[in-house]
Amino acid sequence: MGKSLSLDLRQRVVDAVESGQSRRAAAERFGVSVSSAVRWTQRARTLGHLAPGKRGGDKRTHRIDAYSALILGWVNETPDITLGEVSERLAAAHGYKPAWSVVCRFFQRHGMTRKKRQRMPPSRTAPM
Repeated sequence: MGKSLSLDLRQRVVDAVESGQSRRAAAERFGVSVSSAVRWTQRARTLGHLAPGKRGGDKRTHRIDAYSALILGWVNETPDITLGEVSERLAAAHGYKPAWSVVCRFFQRHGMTRKKRQRMPPSRTAPM
């Protein structure tokens, strides 16, 4: 993923457009794409600044985190609850059925491992 271009360059492109140059000509003059020149001039008009917006980031964890107290309560009640059971209980209780991977990442964020462990070491004499 590329970096945002400097505010100085953005301002020079917008100033050129505001002084009467076309967006296409200003983009060619400063070596940027036409779409960038269009977006920057629109951003300057609507928002009043040219600073780049936030890039990327998490947009979905708030859905399952809204039920974190409920899920953690289920884990305290039933320590061996599976990811599928958590998903099914959320679907039954609130109509939100997350994928197992979403539930797994929820537990990872909260520092909980849901991996089942063997209770005894494997036998040395049994065939594998």
